[in-house]
Amino acid sequence: MTETKVQTLSEMVAYQPGSVVSRKVLGGKGGNVTLFAFAAGEGLTEHTTPYAALVVILDGEARIRIGGATHTVAEGETITLPAGVPHALDADVLFKMMLVMIKDG
Repeated sequence: MTETKVQTLSEMVAYQPGSVVSRKVLGGKGGNVTLFAFAAGEGLTEHTTPYAALVVILDGEARIRIGGATHTVAEGETITLPAGVPHALDADVLFKMMLVMIKDG
């Protein structure tokens, strides 16, 4: 069992110049929760996953493309990534996010 303690999500992952930093904070058969910190100019290329996901912006903002539509999502906002739909993201500025991936079955 993991230790239970109060933490601040945005402080659990740090920015690194020219990098995308990730930290898995919870995971199991039903899904996982991962924190990301993106340096300005970084991003994730278009891809699909078989699982639905929720993105929560913790700091800054990002451009997120889902199925051809582009959304600007800022601190405190969320967006859902449907399973099987191509998506990508770009960090024009520093930003941090929490990704909650839910696996069916």
